[in-house]
Amino acid sequence: MAERSGRQVSRRWVVSAVTVSLAGVATAAFGATRPRDGDGPSHGPTPASPVPTTPAIDRVDEARKRIRAYVERYDGHLAVAALDRQGTAAVTVGTRRFETASIVKVNILAALLLRQNPPGRALSADTRRLAEAMIVSSDNDAAGALWQRIDGSRGLAAANRALGLRETKPSVHWGITTTTAADQLRLLTALTSPDGPLTPQDRTFVMGLMQKVIPDQRWGVTAARETGSRSSYVKNGWDTVDVDDGRWLVNSIGRIVEARHDWLIAVLSDHHVSQKEGIRVVERAATYVLKELRAATAGDGAS
Repeated sequence: MAERSGRQVSRRWVVSAVTVSLAGVATAAFGATRPRDGDGPSHGPTPASPVPTTPAIDRVDEARKRIRAYVERYDGHLAVAALDRQGTAAVTVGTRRFETASIVKVNILAALLLRQNPPGRALSADTRRLAEAMIVSSDNDAAGALWQRIDGSRGLAAANRALGLRETKPSVHWGITTTTAADQLRLLTALTSPDGPLTPQDRTFVMGLMQKVIPDQRWGVTAARETGSRSSYVKNGWDTVDVDDGRWLVNSIGRIVEARHDWLIAVLSDHHVSQKEGIRVVERAATYVLKELRAATAGDGAS
């Protein structure tokens, strides 16, 4: 469900990407001549011509360059971030803050769980019901009720310090909180890592709800799944922006678990002529990013 409200879209359209260095190893070979009987004295060892070499190609870095070029075509209206929890492949392109719409509901749930005392204490039946409605069917009334229980923007800001988020700015209304693709990746990392601030039970609870999102909201990053993927988790956000002539913002965050990869991925976007168009852009971007990263790590012994 979408939450409508007037808002100001950021004009900071700066694109950045994670880069790594290329390295190569040069080798040389040396040979020697030996005299045969009666040939006279040896002339001693003679260096052979060096074997020509080229620097090793970092395939992940090459994939990042292609992903950056893909995202830059959208002139600041698209940002992506992804990493493989089972390997080293990772990419982040786009530093602009986007309004969250309903993807912030995952953040609200994390903040709610962090307030439990002692940590990991089960939610009450009523709070659990609201949490399920907020994530599984994106219920706005449930989100509003839980927003109050975490003390609104102040509570979300406090939780985000514990979660390691650096670029998310809570608003007086949850739906117009702003965030970056990099921060959404940090959130997903905190929600899945044994080293994160949530207990194993809480991490399982959050992922369980994201896995149960109703069928007509299971679009977005889930489009990047390969046949045979073990499981997928998603939360989407969508809304119109009054100050952008009613154009659509469409965001998607989630996780895709495969045989050789455990992807965390966030795609943020806006300035779409329709929700359908926004979904198409997000799904194509997610699919392209994971296709590039899978190909770049295809020869790795472990990912």
